Amino acid sequence: MQKILDIWAVFFKNSQTSMTKDRIDIPGFLTVVILTFLWGLNYAAIKITNTGISPVFTAFVRSVIASFFGVAYCIYIKQPIFHRGMLLFHGAMVGILFGLEFVFLYLGMLYTDAARSVIFVYLAPFVVAIGAHIFLNERLNRIKIIGLVFAFTGIYLVFKGKPSTYTSTMFSGDILEITAAVFWGATTIYIKKYLAQKVHPINTFLYQFLFSIPIMFLCAILLEDVWVTKINLPILGSLIYQSIIVAFISYLLWFRLIHIYPVARLSVFTFLTPIFGVMSGIIFMKEELTIGLISGLIFVCTGIYCANYVKQP
Repeated sequence: MQKILDIWAVFFKNSQTSMTKDRIDIPGFLTVVILTFLWGLNYAAIKITNTGISPVFTAFVRSVIASFFGVAYCIYIKQPIFHRGMLLFHGAMVGILFGLEFVFLYLGMLYTDAARSVIFVYLAPFVVAIGAHIFLNERLNRIKIIGLVFAFTGIYLVFKGKPSTYTSTMFSGDILEITAAVFWGATTIYIKKYLAQKVHPINTFLYQFLFSIPIMFLCAILLEDVWVTKINLPILGSLIYQSIIVAFISYLLWFRLIHIYPVARLSVFTFLTPIFGVMSGIIFMKEELTIGLISGLIFVCTGIYCANYVKQP
């Protein structure tokens, strides 16, 4: 265990953007597993905050808190907060995409289950696989195409296997989560194409959160009349978890990973998040576990692996 921790420490100590690898090593794998667990649990946390704080305003507050910690960290490591020229432009574009992603994600969670949401949002790896084929020269092959078929079959099964509480508003929530997945995939591809290996990971982090703040605030004004109805310990704890643990710590690590490893190889391991997310919805939110949800989860997770499969050299 100590040896693994030592390897991990060396991995994160080196923060130079020139550090790249062509495969997932032990510290990278352990990091992805931890991140996917945190992200899966985040869906239940969002449902909890929705009971007292409006969803888009929650996303806005989350970005503000994460940005504060990000700026503090940037100052601590003596890294400039902003770049100039086209890098700043690309950072702003990433922030806009990121902001729209979370507007759709948080708003959708108001209407649909956490367990359903995590499956729909994790269409993002398929957007990444297709985008990597078009923009990053990470070619689709037969296995990846089969993975796409599996994924969309899984989404169909989730739609077909409705829970007993299913309503037309839940369908609207499902569509919002799928839209969030498209924006998430687009954000990842944009980062990999225009920012990876060109800026420090903390800058990638900050650009997303800082430039997402005005987008989220505007959407909160336009879409929500009342922002806060109640505050209690579970709601406050969930907001802190989403803002500091997930939005700051986990995302900073993820941005570091996509600067180092091939984005498609990383995406293979994200199939764990839907599993953790469905479990969190069932355990913490007491959501209904349907046959459609189980079969859809299996198909989507299998599809994520296949669609992002990269043959080892």
